[in-house]
Amino acid sequence: MAELRWHPLIKDWVMVVSQRQNRPQMPKDWCPFCKGSEKVPDDYIVLKYDNDFPALSLNPPVEDDVETELYKTAPSYGKCEVILYSSDHHTTLPQLDDLHLNELVKLWKERFTEISSFEKIKYVFIFENKGEAVGVTMPHPHGQIYGYPFIPKKLELELDACKEHMENTGRCLICDMNREEEKFSKRVIFENESFIVYLPFFSEYPYGIYISSKRHIQYITQFTKKETYDFAQTLKTAAGTLDSLFGFAFPYMMCMHQAPVNSDCDYGYYHFHIEFFPPMRSKEKIKFNASSETGAWAHCNPTSIEEKAEELKQAYLRFIDNNR
Repeated sequence: MAELRWHPLIKDWVMVVSQRQNRPQMPKDWCPFCKGSEKVPDDYIVLKYDNDFPALSLNPPVEDDVETELYKTAPSYGKCEVILYSSDHHTTLPQLDDLHLNELVKLWKERFTEISSFEKIKYVFIFENKGEAVGVTMPHPHGQIYGYPFIPKKLELELDACKEHMENTGRCLICDMNREEEKFSKRVIFENESFIVYLPFFSEYPYGIYISSKRHIQYITQFTKKETYDFAQTLKTAAGTLDSLFGFAFPYMMCMHQAPVNSDCDYGYYHFHIEFFPPMRSKEKIKFNASSETGAWAHCNPTSIEEKAEELKQAYLRFIDNNR
């Protein structure tokens, strides 16, 4: 069974997909994305792979006959893809060389364009879950792309905030955030000509860094050649900085926020950025989302944001020094 069910209290869709419960924990001596599996080529640089357990599909099943006047259902239409970063099972994103990283960004662009071509898809979400601490069952280096037939609630809230700020000030909200962080400087971890990385003033997570384009654009497909190169370098360095914090592969959720697709609306007020949600609050402790965060969406960061920004700056310097 796979369908969308409407949540009337928060006015959002919930994906209900019973077959995902049967996703296997991969055996330690076998990987479907490695040489010899017969599921992928024996050697590749980066690769798109259709998810074996998709929450959304282009040919969704008929919904269960449970809809009422209050409780609505909809087909689980959409696209779920896995983006394999490398054929090397043991590499990580910060270990990829420049040419390899550029191929990854190129593939993201291609898949964004392809998935956006399906008119019923309204939002294309590129993301990565890394580490057992965030529930990863497949350790091979990879990310994912979901094409939703709706705009998810968090993105809807961001879009509304950005639109309101533009209407009130005539300026982009995220451009203003970037300027505020540049002016204060203490929360900026590093930057280059095209992107700025900072631990935002309001970070819900101790190490929840943002990557924002300096140019006001809405989509990864709008990157210039220079921005594409700088983005690859920025992403590598950001992930490497997190790894350098405590000397181990740092778990995180990496979420790429772009404007919606296939809409008559003009989303020129929105701004491309990436949000990281790393669950560690120290070397040994995980920051769990408990009742306040989960039940009320009232987040609590148990650390000093400016102190954590300084930790991240030192981790960045160690990463740069180790990769000279």
